[in-house]
Amino acid sequence: MQTYHKPTKAEILASAGKTVPDVIAPGLSVLFCGINPGLYSGATGYHFARPGNRFWPALYAAGFTDRLLSPFEEYELLKKGYGVTNIVERATAAAAELSDEELVKGGERLVKKLKRYRPKCLALLGISAYRAAFKLPKAHLGRQSELVGETIIWVLPNPSGLNAHYQPKDLARLFRELRVTIEEIE
Repeated sequence: MQTYHKPTKAEILASAGKTVPDVIAPGLSVLFCGINPGLYSGATGYHFARPGNRFWPALYAAGFTDRLLSPFEEYELLKKGYGVTNIVERATAAAAELSDEELVKGGERLVKKLKRYRPKCLALLGISAYRAAFKLPKAHLGRQSELVGETIIWVLPNPSGLNAHYQPKDLARLFRELRVTIEEIE
C-alpha cells in the first residue's frame, strides 16, 4: 500500500516546477485531465492532492468510484478504466501562472498522448484552459464536437476549491452526465 505524509510548508513551496506522474494506460474509458499540478500535488506526487480539491468527491458522487478515494489511491482508478494527466506538467501555485503558449504546447503534448493511449474520452477539467490550449475560444462545458482520433472530448469545470462558480452538487451532476454518456457508448 502506498503511504502518504502531509507535506510541510517548505516542501510545498519547494515543489514549484515539479511534475506528477501520469496515471495512464492504453484504452481507458476516461482520461481525466487537470490544468497542471498545484504545489501541494507537486509536493506529494499525487494528482488533486490538496485538501479541499473536489475532484475525488466529485468522482465518488457521480458514481465513477464506489467509495471516496484519497489522492494516494489514484492508481485504483486504472482498475475502473480511468486515468489522470495534466495539460501542463509543471506544478505552480495557481493555474494563472501558466502562459497561453505553455497551454498550447501542453495541448499538443496531450494530443500525442491521446493518439498513443487512445482513451474513449478525455475529460478536461477547466474550460478556460481548454479554450487556451486548443485555441477554441467558444468552447463550452460538456461534450465537444471535436475529436482527437476516436477520442471524445468532454469539458468539465475545474474542481479546485478556488472555483466557487460550481458547488459540490453541481460538480457531481456534471461529472455524472459524463459517466452516464460513457456508459451508454460502451
